[in-house]
Amino acid sequence: MYREHTKTVKIGDRVIGGGNPILIQSMTNTPTEDVEATVAQILRLEEAGCEIVRCTVPTMEAAKALAEIKKQIHIPLVADIHFDYKMALAAMEYGADKIRINPGNIGGPDKVKAVVDMAKERNIPIRVGVNSGSLEKQLVEKYGGVTAEGIVESALDKVRMIEQLGYDNLVISIKSSDVLMCAKAHEMLASQTPYPLHVGITESGTVWSGNIKSALGLGVILYQGIGDTIRVSLSGDPVEEIKSAKLILRTLGLRKGGIEVVSCPTCGRTKIDLIGLANQVETLVAGYDLDIKVAVMGCAVNGPGEAKEADIGVAGGIGEGLLIKKGEIIRKVPEDQLLNTLKYELDHWVK
Repeated sequence: MYREHTKTVKIGDRVIGGGNPILIQSMTNTPTEDVEATVAQILRLEEAGCEIVRCTVPTMEAAKALAEIKKQIHIPLVADIHFDYKMALAAMEYGADKIRINPGNIGGPDKVKAVVDMAKERNIPIRVGVNSGSLEKQLVEKYGGVTAEGIVESALDKVRMIEQLGYDNLVISIKSSDVLMCAKAHEMLASQTPYPLHVGITESGTVWSGNIKSALGLGVILYQGIGDTIRVSLSGDPVEEIKSAKLILRTLGLRKGGIEVVSCPTCGRTKIDLIGLANQVETLVAGYDLDIKVAVMGCAVNGPGEAKEADIGVAGGIGEGLLIKKGEIIRKVPEDQLLNTLKYELDHWVK
């Protein structure tokens, strides 16, 4: 599998590539210059399970803020650079654990060399990022539009530019909002480069539509053994990105830990507020570090059978429900005590 054989790259105190666990990333949406707000958001992301965080660095003030931000957080910090190579130099000076650049839009070869020279001196990895929206005009013309082939060629051109400067501490990121194009580009790129890949569907949309596009795109890519870090890009609270990324990885069997909630879609037999209960349970289980499956069923008739593959579950009836473990009914519970009963069982869970 591809990710088993990619080059290892150290980012702060974390290592990606070479078969190491796929790490979850997000990006802050606060002004980086606002240290207090940015730190507060990163700490929320950490609590949700974020393992690498990226901040935009559009100004010198933002670059300087990185030093103070780093003191107050506990995960590697990546500086996102566009257009101005001086911001890349400043970000590294003020402690960025990695920088993200597109070598094609930060100036000429001399400016790229200045950035690579400092990265080499400090052994700071560079993430080479290419988006379909920024594909060079000549490649658009060559391939008759924005294509997977053009995105891959652009990325490999940028990689070669840095390699020719004597540096190979690299991560590659190619993104598109077109799911099928993005998947095809990753398939092509993974067979042509040894570097670890950061995977995501860019500009995927809102929490609702973006989750669907990201789950489809990331699912196709990750299932093929491609991808060493991921980001679910959503127009919303970045914490939602972490929750979605964790679920995608767990669903594909690429990460253990955390409670998986399964619930029935409801039907005419449902006599309780199953939808409300399922949402309450999903919120409840986020606070437990247990690798188990919890079922929430709306029918006391079929609930035990449907929940038999879960470690524990509840099924609702008329005014009462059932507590179920491994498909076996343990006891009846008043309807208004189903959530509290489940919480008690999770609090006292013994493997």
